[in-house]
Parts: sequence; structure tokens; C-alpha cells
Amino acid sequence: MGGTDTGGAGDGTPADDTRAARLLARLAVLAAVGSLVVLVLALGEGGLVVVGAGLLGLVLCAVGVWWFVAHRGPLRLLGALLLFLAPAGVVVLYAYDGLWLTALALCLCWGFALLCARAALRRSRTEKPQKATAAARPRRPVLIMNPKSGGGKVGRFGLVERAEELGARVILLDPSAPADVAALARQAVAEGADLLGVAGGDGTQALVASVAAEHDLPFLVISAGTRNHLAMDLGLDRNDPARCLDALTDGEELRIDLGDVSGRAFVNTVSFGVYADVVQRPEYRDDKAGTALSLMPDLLLGDGVRRLDSLVDGAPLDDQQALLVSNNPYFSPDEISGGGRRPRLDDGELGVVGIRVEDAAQAADLAVRGSQSSGLTVLSAHRVEVTTADEGEIPVAVDGEALRMPTPVVCTLRVGALRVQVPRDRPGVVAPPPAVDWRRILDLAFGRTERTAAR
Repeated sequence: MGGTDTGGAGDGTPADDTRAARLLARLAVLAAVGSLVVLVLALGEGGLVVVGAGLLGLVLCAVGVWWFVAHRGPLRLLGALLLFLAPAGVVVLYAYDGLWLTALALCLCWGFALLCARAALRRSRTEKPQKATAAARPRRPVLIMNPKSGGGKVGRFGLVERAEELGARVILLDPSAPADVAALARQAVAEGADLLGVAGGDGTQALVASVAAEHDLPFLVISAGTRNHLAMDLGLDRNDPARCLDALTDGEELRIDLGDVSGRAFVNTVSFGVYADVVQRPEYRDDKAGTALSLMPDLLLGDGVRRLDSLVDGAPLDDQQALLVSNNPYFSPDEISGGGRRPRLDDGELGVVGIRVEDAAQAADLAVRGSQSSGLTVLSAHRVEVTTADEGEIPVAVDGEALRMPTPVVCTLRVGALRVQVPRDRPGVVAPPPAVDWRRILDLAFGRTERTAAR
């Protein structure tokens, strides 16, 4: 895939994509109708039991998750049992009553319908790829590398040697002596650097990106961190960070937005509330899951409960347990912590996700209704201002780094502030699967492409 390909509407001509999208939409409609036919034919054979048992199993799993996360002692144990017993009970019920064939047919029909629907919507999208311009070869590039990042990727992939072969000066951080990375970047600029780059985590990337944006210098991302969210959304190779260095000799430039949280840059996300409280603990780095399970009951229901109030473009969003603000919206709120993607980094908008779940019933509602649940708020905005009731300073996680900031904490975007230099030949950004909108599917299936394209 070419460097500027963002995985948009497909690989053929627009007419080919339209025909393929229409065919896939019709298959999706047929499969959805097929699932209804299976259900109607099976009414006398327990079809409604199949659906009801499946929904009940989902609700019980959500309740189990809530009890396991938000409580200690017997309720936590009961929650763990529910997580195991609820799906097992559904399977046993299907097998005992002879309903497993009906359940399998429903799952296959509905799964095929969703698969075709997502493929149809992906084919019908006409997103323009982010514009890339030719980049001159830098004469004095300076790269800052963290040898501990990503479990030692700098050494494992020979990044120092490869960078120096390409004419870059490498500043290798000393893991035993924490350094002011932004100060190192500013010193490099003062000494004549015409490109700044980082091999490290997203928090380190953000610090150096801020200096690059301040001096309008190209910024090079080397995917040597653990998750490399920014590298993923730029279409870089996360499996071989050495390929990112090709940008020094055969590169192109993208203009992207840079997040700002009360004067500090961020490239991915700023988290407030529960997650921000957890990452403040020193033991979190060594035992993430254990620390979270230990603290969650107090943070959700106990003495450590904190409620966040915010203004999202001036509109109040109050009483949230957790709030996440991202540099451009993620495609889907449930993908943020699981490797989800941002379709673009140059749209000039913040993504905002607020969560408020206070009991098992609300957890079940969130599991069943997803983004339609009252416990989840998904918005986009240009400015987010976060406060709490009686606190002058609150925990904030900026690209995963634990900080404390005085309230109000204000999140904005520096639109188009960052010049990112990327290799011309890179894997590219895989388009995330679209949310299924059956009205759009029907439009496609019956040829109303103009209406669909306008959405």
C-alpha cells in the first residue's frame, strides 16, 4: 500500500466501488431478513428462548464485570463466577433444550449480515486521503532514543547504528538518570537541528513534538514504544521501527493537529477520573492489572470517588466518573483502549468520551445498548474545560503519563501545528470498520447512493 493511502473507499474505480457496495448491502439485507425468518420459523421451537437467553447471558456478564471491578470480597467472587457461569449456562440451555441449531443459524445469519454491512459502508466511503507533500532530506537531524522503551526495541532493532548511518545525531537517554527530554530537544534546535525525532513512548513523543511545532521543524516518529498509537494512526510500521528511519532519505510530510492540555502538548489522549487516579500510583507500572483491581472499588463507590464536571464547547457535561479527550476523535469509543484508530489526525476537533456507571443495572444497560446508553457520552468539540467540585488540583494522565494539574484543566487543539515526516513507503492506515447504520445500508441496497454519500 502506498504511503498516502488511508484505506478509504476501495482499490478500484469509484464506479466499481459503488457496484460492490450495492451488492454487499443487498447481501447484508438478505442475511438480516434471513435471521428474522429463522427466528419466525423457530417460534414454536424456542426461537424467542434463544434470543432471550442470549440477552440474559449478556446482562449477567455485565453485572459480573461490575461486581468484580467495583467490589471486594464475596461480591467480587460472585462477579467472577457470573462471568464464567452466565455464558456457560446459556450454552447448556441451548444444548439441553435442543436449541443449539437455531442459535447457530441465528448467529451465522446475523454475523454474515454485519460483515457484509460493514464491508458495504467501507466501500461506499469517499474520504480523501490526508495530503502529503514531498520532504527535503534533512541535513542535521537529531533523534532522541529511549533504550528501555518497548522492552528494548532501540537495541533489538539496531536503531542507533541505522540512524547514524543515515547521517542523524542520536541522543541516547540514560535510564538510570531521568532527563528533561524537552530541554534536550530545545538544545538540539539551538545547535542547528533541522529535524527532531523520537524513538520512545507516546508521552516522550509529545514532549519533543511540542518543541518541533514551536520551531516549525519536521518531526520524525519512530515506533519503538509499547503501543505506538501515534505511529499506528500515521500508517507507520509498528513491527519494524527501523523502517521509520527511511523518512530521512525518502520521506514525505504530513500536517497534523497537536493537542494542548493547559499548555502541555499531547499526541493521543488526556484522561481524567478513574484511569488518571490509577496511573498516579507508583506500583502501577509494575503491576497494572493488580493495581487497578485494588483501587477500583474505592474509586468507583468508596472514599476515593471523584466526580468530574466539564464544559464541552460551553455545554455542561457533569458528574462523570471518567472523561477521555483525544487529539481528533477515535472511530469508536470502545476502541480507544484496545488499539482503536483515529481515521484522521487533521480534522481540527477533539474527541470526547464521558463514562458514568454507578451500579450493576447501569453496567448492564451499557453492555446491551452500547453508545446509546445513558452511561456513555460521545462528543466532538474544539474546547473542553474540566473541573471538580472542591479540588484545586486533579490527577491527569497525558498520553499515559501521570501528572497533576490545577483546575480548570483546558484541552484544545493546535490545528495543523505539527509537521510529521514519514517514509514514502509505509504500510498505511487501515480504515476502521464503520458503525453499522441500517438506514444507510438500505439506501445503498436500493440505489439511493446520493443520500448515502451526503452523510
